[in-house]
Amino acid sequence: MSHPQPTLHTLSAVQAALRNTSETLAHELAHPSARTPDWSAFEWRVARAVAVLHGVSTLLHTRLRWSAPADWSAFLESQRTHILRRYRRMETLLQAITSSAREAHVAFVALKGAALHQLGLYAAGERPMADLDLLVSVPDLERMSGILESLRYRPTALTWKHQVFEQQQVSVPATFGEHADNPIKIDLHVRIREILPHNGLEITNLLLPAKPRAGLNAYRSRAALMAHLLLHAAGAIPQRILRLVQLHDLALLSAQMSAQDWAELTGPIARQYGLWWALAPMMLVQRYYEPFPPQVVAEAAAHCHWPLRRSSRRKLLSEVSFSDLRRSAFAGIEWSRSALEMLLYAAGRAGLTAQVLQRTVLSASVNSGLDRTADELWPSPPARGWLELRPIRPATISMVRAALSQPN
Repeated sequence: MSHPQPTLHTLSAVQAALRNTSETLAHELAHPSARTPDWSAFEWRVARAVAVLHGVSTLLHTRLRWSAPADWSAFLESQRTHILRRYRRMETLLQAITSSAREAHVAFVALKGAALHQLGLYAAGERPMADLDLLVSVPDLERMSGILESLRYRPTALTWKHQVFEQQQVSVPATFGEHADNPIKIDLHVRIREILPHNGLEITNLLLPAKPRAGLNAYRSRAALMAHLLLHAAGAIPQRILRLVQLHDLALLSAQMSAQDWAELTGPIARQYGLWWALAPMMLVQRYYEPFPPQVVAEAAAHCHWPLRRSSRRKLLSEVSFSDLRRSAFAGIEWSRSALEMLLYAAGRAGLTAQVLQRTVLSASVNSGLDRTADELWPSPPARGWLELRPIRPATISMVRAALSQPN
């Protein structure tokens, strides 16, 4: 297969390919068919970028029934090998942390992907994990930090979500896709919280076990894990950074939930935290996979305000993920729960400075390497605002460029 050059495609063509391949892969991952997509060489390359952006390369390798082009199959096979080797490294690291935590009488919970592997929902290396996420109580934070430092991890960043620990970088990270030798980061949490999109929702107390033991602990319950996965997805949707692997996580866990698990989610958890925020990810799972129990969806919808309820029934994965090439002025405004929240959110978004906007535009212009049609050329940022200007998302265009530049 000849390999397409980035300069031959307009941004409109890139967006169309992103949308088409994302939706096709989402449906095929949920319900594999034997029909090979009728994609151009360019679309097959963009599909590689989509598989990486959405964290589903290995899942596609194991589940798709297509008779696919040889270079596509070779790419997925290569990703499967790297993800498996990287998983083994993470497994070894988690065992070392667990052993040290037991000795130091520190309890912690391994979050999200690590927890799903512990439940056996994924085979080794089937699901990529960008980082190892750990949750500790506030009193144990200092001791856990000491444990990580004893394993040659050092704090390198502090965000509103977590503290980042990294080893001194020895190897150069891969520029495209997963690589077995990419450095492993550890994100250490003492709070589990998401911004939706103006106010925060914290569920930390729900996740920590009632009687934690020194070392590695599971989530308090499967319902608690489900709530965390739903909240994490909910936090990603307004920012349009949801990944297909997150929907797959939810679908797999949903199939393992008992009636008692669902009753906990719609009962005690819903009473304490509400479930309005869970409707959007539930509806996306239902669009591509099997339905959530009707009473669970009804409970979430009953507490969900009308704009978000309406939006949740219409959204596609390609509209709430990095598969949307463009930035949006007021993406996620429908998550605001009152007129005041909506005004505050809109004011904050509109307050983006011309300097930030110009930096985004210039970065995209320099790095995109793609021809633009006349209607896609941008005037200087101060002359036009976010309502008229939708800059390119650097993370998306960089991944597309990397995919197009890969050898066969």
